[in-house]
Amino acid sequence: MQGHIAFASDRAGHRDIDVMNADGTGVRQLTNDAAKDVGPVWSPDGTKIAFNSDRDGNFEIYVMNADGTGVKRLTDNPTDDGFPAWSPDGTKIVFASDRKANVDIYVMNADGTGVKRLTNDPAADLAPDWSRDGKKIVFDRDINGNNFEIYVMNPDGTGQTRLTNDPATDDGPAWSPDSKKIAFSSDRGGDAQIYLMNPDGTGLTRLTNEPGAAVLPAWSRDGTKMAFVSSPGGNNDIYVMNADGTGVKRLTNDPGEDLDPAWSPAG
Repeated sequence: MQGHIAFASDRAGHRDIDVMNADGTGVRQLTNDAAKDVGPVWSPDGTKIAFNSDRDGNFEIYVMNADGTGVKRLTDNPTDDGFPAWSPDGTKIVFASDRKANVDIYVMNADGTGVKRLTNDPAADLAPDWSRDGKKIVFDRDINGNNFEIYVMNPDGTGQTRLTNDPATDDGPAWSPDSKKIAFSSDRGGDAQIYLMNPDGTGLTRLTNEPGAAVLPAWSRDGTKMAFVSSPGGNNDIYVMNADGTGVKRLTNDPGEDLDPAWSPAG
């Protein structure tokens, strides 16, 4: 298990992007802005981090070097843009936006140009993630205003297919590095916990049984580990476990909230 984990934290008094070693040591602050910086995601080559920030008045998507330098704004819209995720070749970023008076999934070039709408549904579409083989995009759809389900589609927006069908909330989908599994959180058993399923929605397996909610799964790039957020004491911290749900270990333990873990490419 190598690499680093980027995450959002308000331990500095405002929500910024931090990074740490995969064992929880060596925490470093990358951004330092009075606004909210959240949702970091690494580029496939590990040299860039895209993230979400409201530093210019509303949430937009930004990118920076992996050391926090060179911050650049990618989107510029009066409404909110969020949930960035890179294509596996690093040339595109998929994201969610309500720029057309409804939250849908969009895609753009990695430099912010060439924005294209992928979904156009009355329901809100959020939290896209691109499979590592480049063939599919998984996302959340709020089908009736209070029930998020997980869908998958082709990278051009065609072939939208529902994967989960439960009265509970299913959200935060994350592709495994081999594109053969999707991790997500669901409160179908009470508190939200991490589950695993095949790309067609079959083979549902519960991975966690935490005393607090377990959400926002993030795979290590070798597929052997998964980071997630849990709050057994009422405060959100980042944990790690084996990909089968065993060996849960706490990585952060700070009075501030630690959220949105994202695992870097190995190295």
